[in-house]
Amino acid sequence: MALFPSCKSSSGMVRVSRTQLVMYCLLLSLLIYFLQGRKATLSLEAPHPLFHAPETEGGREMTDMMIVRAVGQTLPHQTSWGAPLVWGDSGNAVWRRAEFAQRGVRTGLLVLVVGRYAQFLRRFLSSAEVHFLPGGTVTYYILTDNPRSLDPPVKLEAGRQLKVVPVAELPGWERLAQRRMDLLAAAIKDPIRSEVDYVFCADVDQEFMAPVGEEILGDLVATLHPELYGMPRRAFPYEIEETSSACVEEGEGDYYYTSELYGGLVAEVYNLARACSLLILRDLENGVMARGLEESYLNRYLINHRPTCVLSPEYSWWESALAADVPMQRLLSLGRQCEALDLHKKEERNC
Repeated sequence: MALFPSCKSSSGMVRVSRTQLVMYCLLLSLLIYFLQGRKATLSLEAPHPLFHAPETEGGREMTDMMIVRAVGQTLPHQTSWGAPLVWGDSGNAVWRRAEFAQRGVRTGLLVLVVGRYAQFLRRFLSSAEVHFLPGGTVTYYILTDNPRSLDPPVKLEAGRQLKVVPVAELPGWERLAQRRMDLLAAAIKDPIRSEVDYVFCADVDQEFMAPVGEEILGDLVATLHPELYGMPRRAFPYEIEETSSACVEEGEGDYYYTSELYGGLVAEVYNLARACSLLILRDLENGVMARGLEESYLNRYLINHRPTCVLSPEYSWWESALAADVPMQRLLSLGRQCEALDLHKKEERNC
């Protein structure tokens, strides 16, 4: 006996042919498969604020886009060019800590503290004393226009010291961004170069939340941007203005790095800071400034000089709808976290 040969309607029996029945089943199966497949494999994120661009920018056509971030990925431990990609609790990180700890290296931590950023200094230093290279030989280099922001001095552990490098006042955020690389290069040249083996440049409006040990050491070290980690290359906010020295062409670039933390051997970091400062100066003379300010020039340099050690977003993280999930938040950016909040939450947290 045939199954479902007909169905009942208000006007009587309506016969459904075997061919129609097969087609209905096929369409229903395809619909179920499509819905289940999308749910299992994709996670949609809201567009990054930097991606809301006008229709044209610098003569190139731009469009808003929804960015797809893959989920369920295993943590990579190496870049495509063979550099370690560091997660603090991985076996490789444990090995790196043991390896560098035997060398007795001297490390500098360099921060620029001008204007209102003085309010973050004590919190930064207090957390660094607990978590930054614990037990290691560390010198804090504070480039500041207000040495009194260090009064009373933060108590330091044995083997750790603090040195103040006076700088002129730099009013305005843009002015600070334009001069920072130049100031870092000058400080590294004298006195830092003769005093430590490695140096790391960090934004002062951050707080160390968990151990940051010798696993971060390397010839040239960069940190992955937490909001762009795992995103496709087209999502990276590289400079696209062709008249800028920071311009990145299509097909260039592997990752997008944050300017919150980078470092390495003193000579390598000096070369980086000096090269970026010269690129910024060239653009200023031509009336140009990259949209990502110093971070754009940093990424341009790191495309040409790939880092020998890449730190995961554990080492630069902030609460944001776009921030990647990480096993541990080791260094928290208070400034960028405030930028990611809505107006009400900014007022609550006194941003």
